[in-house]
This record gives sequence, C-alpha cells and structure tokens, in this order.
Amino acid sequence: MSSAEPLVGGVPSVIGHRGASGYRPENTLASYELAARLGADRIEPDIVPTRDGVLVLRHESEVTHSTDVASRPDLAARRTTRVVDGQPVTGWFTEDLSYDELRSLRAVEPRPHLRPTTTVYDGLYEVPTFAELLELAAQLRLELGRTIVVTAEVKAPSRYAEDGFDVAALVIAELRRLGLDEPDAPVALQCFESAFLRRLRAEGLRVPLVQLVEDDDAGRAACTPWGLREVSTYAEVLAPCKDMVLPVAADGTLGPATPLVADAHRAGLAVHVWTLRNENAFLPVSLRVGPSEAAPGRALVEHLAFLDAGVDGIFTDHPDTGFEARRLWAAGKAVPGARRGGSGGPSSAAGSASSGQRLAG
Repeated sequence: MSSAEPLVGGVPSVIGHRGASGYRPENTLASYELAARLGADRIEPDIVPTRDGVLVLRHESEVTHSTDVASRPDLAARRTTRVVDGQPVTGWFTEDLSYDELRSLRAVEPRPHLRPTTTVYDGLYEVPTFAELLELAAQLRLELGRTIVVTAEVKAPSRYAEDGFDVAALVIAELRRLGLDEPDAPVALQCFESAFLRRLRAEGLRVPLVQLVEDDDAGRAACTPWGLREVSTYAEVLAPCKDMVLPVAADGTLGPATPLVADAHRAGLAVHVWTLRNENAFLPVSLRVGPSEAAPGRALVEHLAFLDAGVDGIFTDHPDTGFEARRLWAAGKAVPGARRGGSGGPSSAAGSASSGQRLAG
C-alpha cells in the first residue's frame, strides 16, 4: 500500500497536525507520541533548518513564541529582523542558531490564550530533529502494531535558498540515509511550493508528495480541473485549506461541499484537508458553544462534515476527536446536531461510489 492512500480499511486517515498539538506543545516528540496513541494514522511535522544544516521541527523558523528563547540572555544578540512572506518579522530564527543552541531551548505552548491547559508542559521538551521523529515513528509502529506515516511539511524552501540552504538536498539525504526513499515507505513530504515538489521528483525521490494549497490565486488555479491534472504529474495528494472544500456561509453555517474533492479524485489525487481544531476560535459560528474562544465547540460535527464530503484525510490538532468522528462516520452513527445529506461515505473516500446517505455537519 502506498503511504498516500487511506490506511484504515479504506476509510480516511486521521492526521495529527503538529502531533496532538491541542494537548501538548506542538512539534515535540511528546506531541507526536500522544497523537499516535490517540489514534492518528499519520503525524505531521514542520521542517526547518538550523544554521549548521540540521533539520529540526518548528512550525516557523522564528521561535519566539514556540520556545523559551526570549528568556535566554546568552542568545539575546541573535534577535534580528527578517522578511517573511513580504513582511518584516523580528525575533529569533532557527537559521541563525546552531543545532546545539537550538537544542538547549525548550518548547512552550504558542497559543496560551487559547490552550492554557497545555502550558503545564512548557519547558519540558526539547526541539526535536526530523530524524528523531522518524525513529520515534518506527518505534511506535512496532509497539502499536499498525502503520503510522510521517507526513512532513517542508517550510518555505525558497526563502532558505536565499540564505544558501538547499533544503531539498538536506531532506533527500536524510531520507536516503535512513533507507526511507521508497514509494511504500511510511513517509510523505508536503509543501506549498510546487517548484520544490517538482524538484524532489526530478531528483528521483520516490516517497509520496503532497501539494498544499491555500485559498488564494495560486491555490485556486491549482484546483481547476487543468491545475489538478498538472498537480497529479508530480504529487499523489492535494491538501487544501478546509474552506476550499466546505465554505462557511454568511450565516455562519457550513455550506454545501464544493466540487474540489470529486475533481481531485477524477485527477487521481487523494485529498487531505487542513486544519480542524476543537476550540470555538477555529469553528464556524454555528458550531461554537458559549462565548469563550478557548472553550471547545461542536468540533465533532465539523470533523464529520469533512469526512462526509469524501476527503481521504483530515489534519486535526485533536486526533482523538478525529478518531471518534471517523468511527461514528464509518458506522453511520447519528450525532446530535449533524444533519443528513452529503456526498461522502467510507466507500466514496476509498474511490468508489457511496451507497446511502451519510452525515454532514
């Protein structure tokens, strides 16, 4: 089985986004281990380089909010301003820190106002390397007796190229060193930059590739029938933001599904949608419960709605919610607040026609 395909009986994959980042500081080994134990089939790290070319796991290379670097007077002189996505950003960047310096830092919860309970783990965990996560995943596969795929996002490779980092070469070398450059290896690589993915394929890398897309001009162009056929020439998976699959209507409810999932499937692409989270702050107005942005809303209904839309995988900060949603969805169980109708189902997610109605949120 290719690591681009659904892993559990042909039904969609639960992808632990930065691990179980709703419960532990993101991009830490503790977060990834918990994600697997909560039922994730895939775990998603973000890869950035250090000054000396070590691939480490951070969502952004600027680590002010995800580590305790601001409390380190010995690193105060490394604070600088860089241009990121066209905007000046001031802070500490992994590309200005050596691996040893970064390793001396400890991870913290980057959204303490939304996830105050996660701050109890601040200061406990090191910033891990990509290799360490791959090794952890191998250990978890043996212990849990099931496949766990590492679906790694390579962050902004073109920006690092401006500083002399060849991130593609670093990633390829790491995978080949670990014997993971195979079509059925339990690893996949994803990126927003299509040129980077094309280069990986041109360099002979054989692992599945995932084209991430945002709801912007470039992303919408990639999601036309012609664009999807082009994506399918170098990638196995399309990963759109969730609004491109189920847009939110003006009244705050989830609207009907767009044709994107069906169009991608016709082009031979699986679809992994990002990112689902339990907190009210990230939910459509109709699924929020109470006034607090940090409080959990009716996230299970949202998870079910995307499964019903026929996606092949859901990125979620709360893998236990994703796991339970998939269980209910596969069994056709009713959920309070969910409505009948929708185009998906276990068989359609695996690429064949659905028989019978499923739940939509």
